[in-house]
Amino acid sequence: MENIITEFQNIPTTAISDVLDGLNNLNSAIKPLQEHYRFAGRALTVQLPINDNRAVLKAIGAAQPGDVLVVDSKGDTYRAIAGDFVVGLMKTMGIRALVIDGVIRDIVAIKELDFPVFSRGTTVASSGKAGVGDINVPISCGGVAVYPGDIIVGDADGVVVVTQKNAEEILTKAKEKVAKDQVREDTIAGKPEEIKKYIAQMLAK
Repeated sequence: MENIITEFQNIPTTAISDVLDGLNNLNSAIKPLQEHYRFAGRALTVQLPINDNRAVLKAIGAAQPGDVLVVDSKGDTYRAIAGDFVVGLMKTMGIRALVIDGVIRDIVAIKELDFPVFSRGTTVASSGKAGVGDINVPISCGGVAVYPGDIIVGDADGVVVVTQKNAEEILTKAKEKVAKDQVREDTIAGKPEEIKKYIAQMLAK
């Protein structure tokens, strides 16, 4: 599995999405705090109610190096599920990335940590810690079902989910897609006549 994850690290999310027919992409509002962030890793899922983030701390304690925390906080954009202190804990524990259907705070300090965070944005309000929520359960994040152990891939364009059972097949097809696209680009780049031929072929389909 680790070899597969390493290979996914080098595949654009756009190629994976194309192989999946545009499915399994998280809502486009969930974006990286910085465009250079790129990651691939196993999902450690976190299910939260609005206004409670204690289960995030539970997930940090249970995480293995290389895990990606995928948090369902119901799309709430009022209260943050993490600030710079909590994100710093994630980085120290070897967590690969944080993906939230919600928001964070302390954005400047989090950017200084240079840790991949993908969220709906930022806020100023913190969450409570009543203890409601769970980890390693099936969730919905950004409109996509995510199961513990699924492969999560993120880059500047967004986040895509690859199910465990289809991971090898999707990886093979995505690599083929990247190679095919490169051949096409090499064939027509800087060549107006080749571009015209390509457009004609596409319009004839």
